[in-house]
Amino acid sequence: MSVFGAKSTTDEVLAGVDLKGKRVLVTGVSAGIGVETARTLVAHGAHVVGAARDLAKAETATAEVRAAAQTGGGSFELIELDLANLASVRAAADALNAKGEKFDVVIANAGVMATPQWKTADGFDMQFGTNHLGHFVFVNRIASLIKDGGRFVSLASSGHRFSNVDLNDPNFEHTPYEPFVAYGRSKTANILFAVAFDARHKAHGVRAAAVHPGGIATELARHMPPGGIEQFMEQINKTLAEQGQGPFEWKSAPQGAATSVWAGFVGKADEVGAKYCENCHVSRIVGDDVVITPVSEGVRAYALDPANAEALWKKSEEMVGETF
Repeated sequence: MSVFGAKSTTDEVLAGVDLKGKRVLVTGVSAGIGVETARTLVAHGAHVVGAARDLAKAETATAEVRAAAQTGGGSFELIELDLANLASVRAAADALNAKGEKFDVVIANAGVMATPQWKTADGFDMQFGTNHLGHFVFVNRIASLIKDGGRFVSLASSGHRFSNVDLNDPNFEHTPYEPFVAYGRSKTANILFAVAFDARHKAHGVRAAAVHPGGIATELARHMPPGGIEQFMEQINKTLAEQGQGPFEWKSAPQGAATSVWAGFVGKADEVGAKYCENCHVSRIVGDDVVITPVSEGVRAYALDPANAEALWKKSEEMVGETF
């Protein structure tokens, strides 16, 4: 069996894998690794349902996906999904349930990062509401469409190390708002959601994993102030230099999407279930006392803690007014 790593691409991970007859749902297909994830899946024969907030933008962005589908034997369709608006989330889930077509893998790829202190249509903190609560409602509502033996892949980030979830103040009503703390909370929530989802569905063979794609220069940083990403990179490179390491290297989109498809189709179910994966393997837990750079590997224990996952699940149900 091949050993993959940080530089592995989607096509390398899926080399020799035939996905004909597989149906996959991918959220966030209007840019970056969402587009690349959809492209590689259809190129290997899968039928992909891509979800996006802005259908016109997604239509343009996925021209390469349609081209890959024609040569690879897969197919592609778009559905509208605004994760920052629960009415849109519920409508999208209802439409999929009405069709009743099953999925082999669901990949929750969409997300926002380091936004100003915005609110979703439902009044939630924009990052927690979009990255976590929108997916929480959407994926739970379509959970019965995931085939036995299927998988749910939740895109998280090494950014989870910025902060644990704060279940007492998820919307920053009493805490000063920090864009990266908010991002950290939402990404920890993405991991915890996978842990709790896995616990609920593994009895019928459905496993859930969280993945960190790595640092990719995508649209994700579009809400940072001018010069913000440069400043951030400067700081990372300073830390790396102090540790005697070379400067940070961005991943390409095919390298960034590789862990998503690895966790969905290649990694063994029992190995990836309820785990955090990065660079195409399951990551190790690192203690809070370990100073790690934003580019080093490792997951904080709080992000994989089943009790924390259950508490978040309960709080999320309370916030969205729906139980799953």
